[in-house]
Amino acid sequence: MDVRFLTPLGALFAVTLLVPLAVLVLRERRARAVRAALGLDRRPLRSLVPLAGALAAVPCLLALAAMQPIVETTRTIDERTDAEVFVVADVSRSMLASARSGSPTRLERVQARAEELREQLPGVPVGVLSLTDRVLPHLFPTADEAVFRSTLEKSIGIERPPPALFFSTRATQLNALAAIPERGFFSPSARKRLLVVYTDGESQPIDTELTRAFERRPKVEVLFVHVWDDGERIYETGTAERGYTPDRGSGAALRHAAELVGGRSFAESDGAATSEAAAAALGAGPTRKRILEGERRALMPYATMLALLPLAFVLLRRNL
Repeated sequence: MDVRFLTPLGALFAVTLLVPLAVLVLRERRARAVRAALGLDRRPLRSLVPLAGALAAVPCLLALAAMQPIVETTRTIDERTDAEVFVVADVSRSMLASARSGSPTRLERVQARAEELREQLPGVPVGVLSLTDRVLPHLFPTADEAVFRSTLEKSIGIERPPPALFFSTRATQLNALAAIPERGFFSPSARKRLLVVYTDGESQPIDTELTRAFERRPKVEVLFVHVWDDGERIYETGTAERGYTPDRGSGAALRHAAELVGGRSFAESDGAATSEAAAAALGAGPTRKRILEGERRALMPYATMLALLPLAFVLLRRNL
């Protein structure tokens, strides 16, 4: 745990404590002169200590708030140096389908399954890609699980971005996966490379272009996860859209794609089997120590609220 100040020059505000203290000294001198003229006893100086302390505490605490202190937590993990994984999320419009209105959509279930898979691969750098009629990187492989989770939740959404060539429910092109081994998505140091594709399989026709792309070395292992059910419909407006019906051939299409790339296909319910296959594909390998940032907690609001206590004391003393 570490404490940092975002604006350390805010400490200069503490100099303003001289103003109320100077006023207190001048008032006390005047009060003593009046007491002496009336023949009254002097007030002991120690009685002014609480008031002086409260007057000084207010600008000091506000100066602390102005410095914007934050508490940072870090943790150290063993990061794999020879392996990388990309999770691919199908974001075509058919991924809006769900069992009923209000039920989790296919894409929401993909996000949940991907987070479960991430938890089963501690220390392995994992990235995020979206798939429609093209592949788009949202996060390159990182061992930081918090960044992975945030990317899934905030960056991955239906048709974000929209397909470039198709404007229909079935816009997915599994052929677009060929860009991953061809365009250097993985780091050169990653000798073990894994692609986990979450999709409903409702794709445009697949051809042998996939086979040629995935013959490159180092080999990219591919796991397809079929997120689909025959009874699902799209309920974007609360009622089932008539223009969409699940493609019963999608499972066969995914199995065919898996054959073309030398990979495997799993049902959505086979989460444990998918994780085991991913762990087996990556195996064991060398690691290095990696420091990851944890939470950042701002302390400014607390310092500001704390300044109200001595201020309240000053006001109460004046009034009472």
